[in-house]
Amino acid sequence: MTPQSSARRHVRAIPARRDVRASPARRHVRALGSERGQSSVELLGAVPALLVLGLIAFQLLALGYAAVLAGNAAEAGALAAAGGADAEEAAKAAVPGWQRARMKVDVETEQVRVRMHPPSPLDRLEDVLEVAASAAVVEP
Repeated sequence: MTPQSSARRHVRAIPARRDVRASPARRHVRALGSERGQSSVELLGAVPALLVLGLIAFQLLALGYAAVLAGNAAEAGALAAAGGADAEEAAKAAVPGWQRARMKVDVETEQVRVRMHPPSPLDRLEDVLEVAASAAVVEP
């Protein structure tokens, strides 16, 4: 055996590499047009949905914050009424100034009820939404 013949035995045939670009599926995609800019179009389609979700999240946070403010104001009014002070003034002093115009305080003998409209970027929604809280101090 010569050295050349032994070398030929170990040589394997390497299959020819197929050109992916030449496949029929690729030619079909090229015929339809380029996919460049597809993600930009999809992003533009998603922007309105993201804005609506952000608006809903903001409104839910504002609603929860207004409920906390109403509860604090009702408690402050009830404590003031128990101490002999003006309950309505105490309830209004317990909330920030921007919220005072949106609140109503009803004082009964032992109970203070506070209603307020949460802030909203939509005027119609602001008029519809309302949170309420009440508090009373009962003597032991």
